[in-house]
Amino acid sequence: MLIAVCIAAVLAALVHASIFVLETLRWEHPATRRVFRTSAEQAAQTKQLAANQGVYNLLLGIAALAGVVAIAAGAVDAGLAVVLTATGTMLGAALYLVLSDRKLARAALVQGIFPLLAVIASVVALLR
Repeated sequence: MLIAVCIAAVLAALVHASIFVLETLRWEHPATRRVFRTSAEQAAQTKQLAANQGVYNLLLGIAALAGVVAIAAGAVDAGLAVVLTATGTMLGAALYLVLSDRKLARAALVQGIFPLLAVIASVVALLR
């Protein structure tokens, strides 16, 4: 079960790292604007807010990876706690996204599927 936790957490971290890139490094790029359905003007006006959100996404990904490292180093309980906290937060954000706007269900699925799997696997691992 720990392998499933680690794989799901790493995949969740990678997705959140890619979101970081979009929200910080490529926010005003036309392809990114299409993803987030923003105009050039909206992207320019929201650049700082998007970058801040991107940093949050990156930090959540780093936290998930830190939990995986702790598990690999033998601190299983601590690692599971960190993975569960990081991926649970990611999952909460994905749920908020879809509940706030049903049109964003696809984005919420991309953002939340690996955290969901990590949360489920972590809970199962903790109950064993």
